Amino acid sequence: MSRVVADKNVRAPFLNGMSLLKVDLELVKKYNVAGPRYTSYPPATKFTDTMKWDELSSLILENNRTERDLSLYFHIPFCETLCWYCGCTTVITTNHSKGKSYLDYLEKDMAQMATLLNPRRKVVQLHWGGGSPTFLAPDEIRRLGEAIHKQFAFAEDIEAGVEIDPRRLTREHIVALREIGFNRASLGVQDFDPKVQEAVHRIQPRAMTEEVLDWVRELGFGSVNFDLIYGLPFQTVESFNRTLDIVLELKPDRLAVFSYAHVPWVKPAQKILEEKILPTAEVKLELLKMIIERLTAENRYVYIGMDHFARPGDELAVAQSRKVLQRNFQGYSTRAGADIYSFGMSSISQIPDAYWQNEKELGKYQAALDAGQTTLARGYVLTDEDKIRRETIMRVMCDLSLDYAAMSRLLGINFAEHFERELAALTPFEGDGLVRRNAAGMEVTDAGRLFIRNIAMTFDNTLAPAGERKHSRTI
Repeated sequence: MSRVVADKNVRAPFLNGMSLLKVDLELVKKYNVAGPRYTSYPPATKFTDTMKWDELSSLILENNRTERDLSLYFHIPFCETLCWYCGCTTVITTNHSKGKSYLDYLEKDMAQMATLLNPRRKVVQLHWGGGSPTFLAPDEIRRLGEAIHKQFAFAEDIEAGVEIDPRRLTREHIVALREIGFNRASLGVQDFDPKVQEAVHRIQPRAMTEEVLDWVRELGFGSVNFDLIYGLPFQTVESFNRTLDIVLELKPDRLAVFSYAHVPWVKPAQKILEEKILPTAEVKLELLKMIIERLTAENRYVYIGMDHFARPGDELAVAQSRKVLQRNFQGYSTRAGADIYSFGMSSISQIPDAYWQNEKELGKYQAALDAGQTTLARGYVLTDEDKIRRETIMRVMCDLSLDYAAMSRLLGINFAEHFERELAALTPFEGDGLVRRNAAGMEVTDAGRLFIRNIAMTFDNTLAPAGERKHSRTI
């Protein structure tokens, strides 16, 4: 039986009027299947090692005939210890000289790409991720910042974000990050419960996180994000509710609350967690329900979609309400139309016609640069159909709606005819109250935000059969 009757008119999402979002666990069970996160389309699982540098470099040169904005990403892979849940591309070492020598390679990487880049292009977005960028010493942070500034021209209103590990950190690290222009910080937290922290090999008392948060705010960072994970050993609804108590006291501007993906065949260290008490599937669903309902209560946070929450006045929420939100390899972004050029091992770049990824192993990445060769490992060149579907999926993920006439003008097609089969496939979502439709368009309901990956998958013509997908579950 249909849970709702479709509205006669498709409305724009009412972000500021959004109240407590209730989670239907039966629908979660129904739609919790493997599917892409759509940081790119086609997803990175479609990248191949058949891409040749000659082909890619010609596309890069063509891209640099324009003065489109730039988004830069730098991957700093090092961590002193391994968090046992981690799915990132990391290098575990206590030898901090590796960070210093890695900067030499980042400078070579930038110099190699600089010969192809248009010097008039402005950087509107900068992100350092890892690993942990704060593995670098304060002077090394300054050195990398200076090298980037020498190579690129920065826009005055640049959004510059950095991932921070509050452990093994000094105030001088934060000072150095602020000096080179960072104005947004993302703090790895995961869980405040000491038992959970011990189980995942990441001891980080509340006082440590609070101290770093105070430094970040004192030094003028305009926005702070907390990363949390649910589904870790020993987590219960009661214990994670206490973590949320602390989070709500500390009042970060944004939250990324990820579901722990247990993939020991990809990340062998996760096998250690099998010896711990992992929450059952039922408990994970209860955790998810509690997280969303608690964070959206009393208009504390807007549920942007996927794993992301932002305060109602935050730039992300405002961009979504104005339909200018974007999605890329750094997640949700407010900088539309920027091309991503990425540096460091495993990093992924994106221009309108192609994606490409650097060598994922440190030794191979460094050896290529030592030999004066490209660090290209794999990539993908988009077809015209890929571009049509990429824009459609982007608008679903970011705007939570589709205006068929506007999409027809944007893409140069008859949208309703081109996607006749896909639009018909939205019927089950409409029956479950997750989308509203009429002849002019569709919108995702507040309840449907939780299922945004599933809805977007309707427009994906690269999906493997359900049992063969190499993706995390959608919820």
